[in-house]
Amino acid sequence: MKCPYCGEPDTRVLDSRATQDSLAIRRRRKCISCSNRFTTMEKIEEEPIVVVKRDGRRELFDPSKLLKGLVLAGQKRNIPLSRWEELVESLEQNLRNSYIKEVPADKIGDLVLEELRNIDEVAYVRFASVFRQFPDVETFKAELEEMLKNKKKEVF
Repeated sequence: MKCPYCGEPDTRVLDSRATQDSLAIRRRRKCISCSNRFTTMEKIEEEPIVVVKRDGRRELFDPSKLLKGLVLAGQKRNIPLSRWEELVESLEQNLRNSYIKEVPADKIGDLVLEELRNIDEVAYVRFASVFRQFPDVETFKAELEEMLKNKKKEVF
């Protein structure tokens, strides 16, 4: 590891330990030349997840973009940010575990809506209205009626 102070390529590891979540290793190093100490992090390089948009464009999966959409959908609802973060982390982990490198945006949206239905109905409707791009009020009304019908089935 090259020293960030003098550029010397020869450094010595003084201490190594896993981070709290055990997803990385923190190493304390000392430069052989200038004796300065510095910290490095070693982390697994993960394969990127590519999202295939409706128009065929491809872009890298951005968890922060999804989190922003969920926060907007749950605005003025009593849902802590940590709940949204858990949902995004869980979704990303499920996508990684499926070993699928390219995922249609519609599949991601459907997975999010499935979870939202159990978290908050208003956030579900708000997210669905943006995600599904309802062309008119009647289509929106049909979605609400379907949601209410499924809710009645769960009660009985």
